[in-house]
Amino acid sequence: MEAKVALVTGGSSGIGEIAAKQLKEAGFTVYAAARRVERMEALSHSGIRTLELDVTDQESARDVVATILDEQGRIDVLVNNAGYGSYGALEEVPLSEAQSQLDVNVLGLARMTQLVLPHMRRQGTGTIINISSMGGRFSTPLGSWYHASKYAVEGLSDAMRLELRQFGIDVVLIEPGGIRSEWGTIAAKHLRQTSGDGPYSKLAAGMASTLDASSKPGYRLASEPEVVARTIVKAASADKPRTRYAVGIGSAPMIALSKILPNRLFDRLISQATRI
Repeated sequence: MEAKVALVTGGSSGIGEIAAKQLKEAGFTVYAAARRVERMEALSHSGIRTLELDVTDQESARDVVATILDEQGRIDVLVNNAGYGSYGALEEVPLSEAQSQLDVNVLGLARMTQLVLPHMRRQGTGTIINISSMGGRFSTPLGSWYHASKYAVEGLSDAMRLELRQFGIDVVLIEPGGIRSEWGTIAAKHLRQTSGDGPYSKLAAGMASTLDASSKPGYRLASEPEVVARTIVKAASADKPRTRYAVGIGSAPMIALSKILPNRLFDRLISQATRI
């Protein structure tokens, strides 16, 4: 049977890089795409095709999809993994930065999906895997625009699932908890730059410390990115994947608690968990 073709965005590091490797090991023909092509050299040597991609640029996105279709004639799996975390108090985050957060995490995901859907519809099959977060189901302080983007990914995915099932296309949400990667360090840097001084500095110090800790070896509240990558492979390989996979330390129980606890009690729990 011909290998299925998978495209992974944000493939230069973390979850995307490892997911590309594991999909290749599972027998998929894999394309990893990211802005930082030079960081995907090891993937290229392992037989994974690497492409330059800026998900916020229509031409860049169109070129990537066209290249894969020219070379393979099909795309069976799209893993929308590209994204970052913009942290800072809502009062202090410039709206230009808010726009950037939504451009990457929401509109970039939508752009890639729009480009592959006509081909998946013609195939009568396909799987869209959107990397959300437990932060798409509840919020933490100083992450308003990040959470807004992930809440949007959740809503988009739910609507897409209803629209696309008639064409044999599955839409899957993966909701990681804390994951040990450079994501936390980058988010902490954003936070300190935006709200490290001024009225929110105490909140920012506690939250930045938590974000930084999540990227360090031995931090007990963060899982390795391989946990998410294995789930991506599981969803991509399944005939009938689940609509949601809550994965990694804390994700499933925290999502459950957010549903059953009164809001103010859950707020206190979040404040304690983030050292605020």
